[in-house]
Amino acid sequence: MKAMVLNKICSLKENKNPLELVNLPDPVPGEREIVVKVSACGVCHTELDEIEGRTPPPVFPVVPGHQVVGRVEKAGSKASKFKIGDRVGIAWIYSACGRCNFCLEGRENLCESFKATGRDANGGHAQYTTVLEDFAFKIPDVFSDSEAAPLLCAGAIGYRSLRLTGIKDGQKLGLTGFGASAHLVLKMTRHKYRNARVFVFARSEKERNFAKELGAVWAGDTAEGSPEKLNCIIDTTPAWKPVVEALNNLEKGGRLVINAIRKEEMDKEYLLRLDYPAHLWLEKEIKSVANVARRDVSEFLDLAAEIPIKPEFQEFRLEEANKALVELKERKIRGAKVLRIV
Repeated sequence: MKAMVLNKICSLKENKNPLELVNLPDPVPGEREIVVKVSACGVCHTELDEIEGRTPPPVFPVVPGHQVVGRVEKAGSKASKFKIGDRVGIAWIYSACGRCNFCLEGRENLCESFKATGRDANGGHAQYTTVLEDFAFKIPDVFSDSEAAPLLCAGAIGYRSLRLTGIKDGQKLGLTGFGASAHLVLKMTRHKYRNARVFVFARSEKERNFAKELGAVWAGDTAEGSPEKLNCIIDTTPAWKPVVEALNNLEKGGRLVINAIRKEEMDKEYLLRLDYPAHLWLEKEIKSVANVARRDVSEFLDLAAEIPIKPEFQEFRLEEANKALVELKERKIRGAKVLRIV
């Protein structure tokens, strides 16, 4: 099979082609696994974190990609959840132990044995991949393959982030950064909380205009003060500056949810500007998002089908994965980026 593999950690500023197109043996399923013939796979900022070493794969080479949509090609001897030909999705959560307290409480995203698709196991930047059947998800018929792919990470993690804000109808939500995840959160918010108002902070004028098109009541630069204090804010950026600026725009008793696995070091000195009375006092909260649980993915797919949420996306061929990654690094974003695998 054809696959785009990562062979080592590198800087995308220095190496514009971090992934190599290779031929690999077709995967064979384990007892409870399925083989998925991949048709589409989203491209995510987390891939940049893997490539540049902020959340490095444990072994190389590895096939990235954790927003996988395809059809079941083969099944292991003890796999019976899906039929051959069923359309399924694979998300960031590749597996968890199933025995620890976190798993038993449905918080498998915090499991010590948590494994991530495309980092700890080969992912979807390939013609085929495998996964345990219990960690695959049925894709609702309302979505095309390319529409469904971004829902599996950008959508699911956005759904978890929105839940963690504790937002109530009628409150004010801020979104810092407006890429694949944030634009889906805006759509979710307008459906679930019809009287909530969404304020967007983004460096790019194109992103700000896009946010207004989707219903944001206000959109400004990351460093701008919002016209009103906000009850909760979700940060989806790779930088530290938006965190400090978001805290400055937060209402007393408000909550900032940081939706990022790692933050880049480029502006870490910005944290020195953190001022306790201005940014944290009066019971403001900061909460991080760690991975996703299966509940997040399945509940969000149902919600997305009900609304329905149709993400904006740009398609690339498998061989163009490096181009998509570089554009993501350079913030050339409108919605999500998706590889079409044929």
